[in-house]
Amino acid sequence: MRSSDKIRYKIQTATVTEKLIALNVLVFILFFLLRTLAFLFQLPSDFLLEWFVFPKEPLEFLVKPWSIITYSFLHNGIWHILSNMLILYFSGIYFLNYFSPKRLLNYYFLGVIIGALVYMLSYNLFPAFQGTGRSYLMGASAGVMAVLIGIASHIPNMRVRLLLIGSIKFWWIAAFLVVLDIIQIPMGNAGGHLAHLGGAALGYLYTNQLQKGNDIGKWFENLMDGVASLFKPKEKKAKMKTVHRSGKTTKSRSSQKKAMDKDDKQKKVDAILDKISKSGYDSLSKAEKDFLFQAGKED
Repeated sequence: MRSSDKIRYKIQTATVTEKLIALNVLVFILFFLLRTLAFLFQLPSDFLLEWFVFPKEPLEFLVKPWSIITYSFLHNGIWHILSNMLILYFSGIYFLNYFSPKRLLNYYFLGVIIGALVYMLSYNLFPAFQGTGRSYLMGASAGVMAVLIGIASHIPNMRVRLLLIGSIKFWWIAAFLVVLDIIQIPMGNAGGHLAHLGGAALGYLYTNQLQKGNDIGKWFENLMDGVASLFKPKEKKAKMKTVHRSGKTTKSRSSQKKAMDKDDKQKKVDAILDKISKSGYDSLSKAEKDFLFQAGKED
């Protein structure tokens, strides 16, 4: 297989988490290359960046409304993007075992939006930030926290194995990161930590409402589907044909078979999820993990 075919195959089979990570990394590399060129030619290095980071001033936000999303793909250093992508990859593995890829995008981008709004409100309401000069928000942390807290709220008692620490409950990890953000607010990057907490709050609320039967992110999913449909080529309508049928049609038999296959598949998924809840994700065989992964991609 040629290298180009391998790359195309990898893109086609990548999970939504891996695609988000790849996009973040590509944008990170692109902006740092531009910064390097700006340095070499003695040009303003942050001129382009300022159009994509999220501002604390509402009027400036009205000039560049897209920044409420684009800021999340910008990072100010290797450690910043590395920590965010590691947490996203870790939480995304568990998230996709229970929810669909589209729902992960709901959590991620709604966390990004809520994190930005919390950041803006904080800088304009709290006395601690009065007199602060120009300030901007960047980084995917709010979206990452939404995904992490969202799945941790769904499976709080599942045990996961961490290097050097051992087996601990999922909610311990989530609680540690939330507390870490709270205690670091007075130490620096207060706006960033407040944005993280906004994303975490969205993740908890989303899962809490899902458990009550309310999908508070369905509107965003419909919006994304609508935007995506604008870029899809229109399919030509097939010509109508008159078909004479007698007895049970092939189509009905095919539908019945598909329904039976779907029921069998769902029963197998439920059995695997029961095994996870009792013994943890690590107890699954490779075949079971592969089956659950494929089932999650098809939802």
